[in-house]
Amino acid sequence: MTEQMIGALGILALVSLTLLRVPLGAAMGLVGLIGYAAIDGWDRAFIVFGTTPYSLTHYSFSVLPLFILMGTVATRSHMSQELFVAANAIFSGKRGALPMATIGACAGFSAISGSSLATAATFTSIAVPEMRRYGYDERLATGAVAAGGTLGILIPPSVIMVIYALAAEESVPMLFAAGMIPGLILAGLFLVVVWVVVRLRPEWAPPVGKKMPWRERLHAVTAMWKLVLLFGIAVGGIYTGWFSPTEAAGIAAFTAIVLAMTTRQLNLRGLYDCVMETLWTTAMLLFIIVGAWIFAYFVVQTRLPSGLISLIQEFDLSPWAVIMMILVFYIILGCVLDAVAIILVTVPVFLPVVVSMGYDSVWYGILMVVVVEIGLITPPVGLNIFVMRAQLPDIALTTLFRGIAPFLVADAVLIALLLAFPQIALWLPGLLFS
Repeated sequence: MTEQMIGALGILALVSLTLLRVPLGAAMGLVGLIGYAAIDGWDRAFIVFGTTPYSLTHYSFSVLPLFILMGTVATRSHMSQELFVAANAIFSGKRGALPMATIGACAGFSAISGSSLATAATFTSIAVPEMRRYGYDERLATGAVAAGGTLGILIPPSVIMVIYALAAEESVPMLFAAGMIPGLILAGLFLVVVWVVVRLRPEWAPPVGKKMPWRERLHAVTAMWKLVLLFGIAVGGIYTGWFSPTEAAGIAAFTAIVLAMTTRQLNLRGLYDCVMETLWTTAMLLFIIVGAWIFAYFVVQTRLPSGLISLIQEFDLSPWAVIMMILVFYIILGCVLDAVAIILVTVPVFLPVVVSMGYDSVWYGILMVVVVEIGLITPPVGLNIFVMRAQLPDIALTTLFRGIAPFLVADAVLIALLLAFPQIALWLPGLLFS
């Protein structure tokens, strides 16, 4: 049996174990260990298996728990409610104001949480009851929250981008810069979707409410100062050269704790809960990363990426055709795997292929994140949907999935824009790091 055939069987085994609900880190580690042993012997395989966890002691990994802690503190200290009030003031007097405010608040909160699931869970409890109270259709209300939640992994700082950077050995600041403009474009496209929906389906939204005076709007917007401060430290500090990504994450997390404690929005018990949640989340991610690295060593041994490159050259496929095939594969994977799994499983296989065709790895990372976002809101997994369903047990799952359908058009438009105009993702990194 050839090495590449062993590699293909390994990927098939990994997908099968995942569908059987074997924990992802364990599945990748097991397949990687057995596959490596099949190619290079058990002695070498156990050396890789035993030494890989020590790679997590690298300084760059400390950025993960720090950004997670910042987002957890921001979530528990009710900064999201302040953002929602400010966004509602901005869009007041427009038809569909509350769904638009929800998307705007999700975009803002994404800049400090870095997590789609946290964003979706937070605004499900804040925005959906308000929209139901004012008579918005449940499909529009839940669709706006589910779509807005996906901005959490695109607008920096993003935990998923950090994971991609570690897997692809790419620069975290470069990826954060690359995600900024696509994230803002996607937020704008979501607003356009709401604008179109409330005109095509006027019964889904109540009549236009009273427009808030400009003085009251400005007063409400000033409540966003915490967001501006944390974003300025976490992201602005990196690009001004004041901090490294890890230093920025640490200072931003500490600032979030100080703000939450001094404004009495978080007590010592709440801080303890934030730390414990951060520890659990970080441990889960690092366990998955260890398994992914063992699996990646196995993939390198199989020379599967070089085999794919040879296959592409043999069939004379154009780069566009290959990228489209990869995107379709990602969308299918998104129906059964979560975002972390997709990135860690596919980067060792597809990234060498994409780079060999002349594409930029930073651009590919942003494109991958956008496609992974779709998986967060599509059946049968749709993690954002199921997080919302847990808080809204009286709303049918079919209603939630129907509500998200119009917003998938916005994701498709952004993918088309990134394919046609790669500079949407690459212009800002080029400007900042040239």
